[in-house]
Amino acid sequence: MEDEAENLRAAFGDSSDDEDRPGKETIGIGESTVWERVEEINGLWLCRNFLSIAHQSDLLSAILNEGWFVEESINQAMRFGDLPSWATELSDLIRETVESVDLPVLSADLLWREPLFDQLIVNLYQPGEGICAHVDLLRFEDGIAIVSLESPCVMRFSPAEKEEDEYVDILLTPGSLILMSGEARYRWKHEINRKQNGFQVWEGEEIDQKRRISITLRKLCQA
Repeated sequence: MEDEAENLRAAFGDSSDDEDRPGKETIGIGESTVWERVEEINGLWLCRNFLSIAHQSDLLSAILNEGWFVEESINQAMRFGDLPSWATELSDLIRETVESVDLPVLSADLLWREPLFDQLIVNLYQPGEGICAHVDLLRFEDGIAIVSLESPCVMRFSPAEKEEDEYVDILLTPGSLILMSGEARYRWKHEINRKQNGFQVWEGEEIDQKRRISITLRKLCQA
């Protein structure tokens, strides 16, 4: 129990820091705005300041301390069922943050299922590496969360059943959280195209590509 408590403190600080946790800020007042609904895509919500800089640093340390990425050839770790304590705490923080606002970020049947998530993917992307367009497998339930650490990037969403040149770009900054449900989860593909020779561009500015770590949390469908 002592080791588990230490892991939680390493990832999220002491409980006395609760007042500084994201999700406690007032919605819609200046810089304290937390959630943004992506109007073009039903069910896609973005929380840019989900994790403070200190929480990002501690969470990154907890992930790297797992020892998953000690070899350069390994860039992905997957876990099912019993998740690391820091991942369970992250899931609880997502629920707490969504619950704290009077916005339809997640439907009640998704928000209050138990557990909220039971499958974890941690991806480590080196500069120039991304992921091709896809819709997450149907073996997972509705409601998918992605937390970003380190380098910012642009995630592109495009309709899954159309071949038209239609897309919506979202800037994922360090410490941000996106939640996909409904149409965003099932009817839109998402991808990150970071080319080896070139830069992503956001609002006319090139993004300096560095290492990026993403944490994806999902819930397996019942057999």
